[in-house]
Amino acid sequence: MTAADTVTVYTDGASRGNPGDAAWAYVIVQGGSVADSSSGYIGTATNNAAEYHAVIKGLEAARAFTRERLEVRSDSELVVRQLTGQYRIREEHLAVLAAEVQRLTRNFAEVRFESVPREHPCIQIADRLCNEVLDSEVRMRRPYDRD
Repeated sequence: MTAADTVTVYTDGASRGNPGDAAWAYVIVQGGSVADSSSGYIGTATNNAAEYHAVIKGLEAARAFTRERLEVRSDSELVVRQLTGQYRIREEHLAVLAAEVQRLTRNFAEVRFESVPREHPCIQIADRLCNEVLDSEVRMRRPYDRD
């Protein structure tokens, strides 16, 4: 596999309040360039649930880019450690999301999960996408509030 074939999914989730309004985002990088990105609103959720939703959406989208080796990188050490078996999943709602992640990993020959710092440029893009979704949601609910 060459560097051009390498597909990496960077994910981030955010909630304003815990639980609170929550969003997910992913950035897919192939051959060193951003190949795709997306984000969405999930309603009221915890930050950890939002992080899992980001991984799920990223895995779903990555199928369009590869069925071989995939790297999934997140700034959520908890999610990465739970998905790699280093931590047990104690909360039922996260166990359901983790099971969905495991189901989706079967679409690829290999999936590696890695924790990266929130300062990573692609994580910062995903973070910005999450915040744009949350800002937009607030504006839609309060259209007459203006700065």
